[in-house]
Amino acid sequence: MSRADRFRYFLDYFTTHFPEPKTELVYGNPYELIVAVVLSAQCTDKRVNQIMPALLEQFPTAAHLGAASAEEIFVFIRSISYPNNKAKHLAGLGRMLTEEFGGEVPSQIEELQRLPGVGRKTANVVASVIYNQPAMAVDTHVFRVSHRIGLVPKVATTPLAVEKALVRYIPEDLINKAHHWLILHGRYICVARSPKCSICPLAPSCAYFEKHFGKELAYVPLPTE
Repeated sequence: MSRADRFRYFLDYFTTHFPEPKTELVYGNPYELIVAVVLSAQCTDKRVNQIMPALLEQFPTAAHLGAASAEEIFVFIRSISYPNNKAKHLAGLGRMLTEEFGGEVPSQIEELQRLPGVGRKTANVVASVIYNQPAMAVDTHVFRVSHRIGLVPKVATTPLAVEKALVRYIPEDLINKAHHWLILHGRYICVARSPKCSICPLAPSCAYFEKHFGKELAYVPLPTE
């Protein structure tokens, strides 16, 4: 099966069965989302959602966050991964948002990446979720799943290379949705250690399934009803 056919199957399935995917992070505005995404690095969305209410009650705006010390922020995020570094990043993020962006979260990838704790992945998430831009954020789930099912070549060994390989085949209006499809598929079906191939709807087009189960399944267009 060609890579184009694998993409076609992937897109056909999810546009039919899961047309409006959403992030599992709970947020009410751009500031809340960018804080949550910074905290979610190497941490579960569930854990982030658990600590966000108390954190936001104490620091409801970028100005409140920027006026706080890393030590003050640490108290509210100590249960997540790498709390010391993330507390420092959030304090710096709050200050920069307040001083350089008037308390507003910028929409441009380049400006977002200037913020402390915001790499390309986080910037792409914010641009995609908040501003509906065709940005493909590549986290560990997206990286693993896109390789495993055969959407990207083996030579795509960096997140940026995976991002470029994915957007090459995905229509622009579906890129922000495909980001969520890949994450959620990796979180619940195509898990890292023991992928649930027996219940995977993408098995007929999956390179991993094809390799490990010893036969190639032809591409069959999914029904549209």
